[in-house]
Amino acid sequence: MDLRQLEIIKAIAETGSFTAAGHKLQVSQSAISRQIILLEEELKEPVFLRIGRRIRITPAGEALLQLSHRVFQDLNDTIASITDSQESLRGTIRVLGGMTVCLYVFPALLTELKRQHPNVDLKVVAASTETCIQRLRAGTGDLALLTLPIDQPDMVTVPVLQEELLLVTPAKHPLARKRKVLSSDLVRQPFVLFEAGSNTRRAIEEFFVSARIEPDIVMETENVEIIKAMVRNGVGISIIPYQAVAREVSSGQLHCVRIEGRTLMRETGWVYPRMSRTPRAVQETIRAFERVKPKLRLTP
Repeated sequence: MDLRQLEIIKAIAETGSFTAAGHKLQVSQSAISRQIILLEEELKEPVFLRIGRRIRITPAGEALLQLSHRVFQDLNDTIASITDSQESLRGTIRVLGGMTVCLYVFPALLTELKRQHPNVDLKVVAASTETCIQRLRAGTGDLALLTLPIDQPDMVTVPVLQEELLLVTPAKHPLARKRKVLSSDLVRQPFVLFEAGSNTRRAIEEFFVSARIEPDIVMETENVEIIKAMVRNGVGISIIPYQAVAREVSSGQLHCVRIEGRTLMRETGWVYPRMSRTPRAVQETIRAFERVKPKLRLTP
């Protein structure tokens, strides 16, 4: 059996006759018949049944037809992959993410991606997880960097970051003067938190439940810059990723600390539609991220 015979089976199934298959492949009808006879002799099974002028595919022929689809799809994908790797990436890449990754991850990522592929047109959308998934499904986004888990069978998820969540207070807050902050120290403290329903908020709520704390939530928002502004002005304290406050902690505007005996983490990963071949734009974006990842400030 060879590729030519699989190509002939595919052509016969698509056209409905040996003669039409010959026209499609630009060979004679007798050449088509000869290849099918040779194949049937090799398999010791009929591939097509001749019923008058009509043909009907047999179970053996159907199995070979499905094989031909897989083989030629793999062949086309391989050729496209080789061709892609030899060309400069062009076109538009639409990257989606929440507010935190748009502020603290995407600037370095997109700079690196543009350095590697200067002809690419980059578009960024900051949105909720639900909106990002909707955009991916609608084809208005190529890939998203989201807080996991994302339980969507039609999406591929690739975990790439483990971010530490820390308690953040004003620099002169009483908790900032303690050597150790215990879970019990957080009772009756006002909190400014990420919006309810987000995966980051769920991780924080799991901590509250395990520590038996009923938090006094004075504000909820998806905007981490608003959270930091509220904390700086004494509205409340918060629990947010370290990379979001690294600059303010270094300058003395805010104080961050781990809660004694607790490790709060959130996992972030790439999410993109499941398909037979991952688009090169997605592959190149993930590769660019891996190059900038060591530079991210993820933990004190």
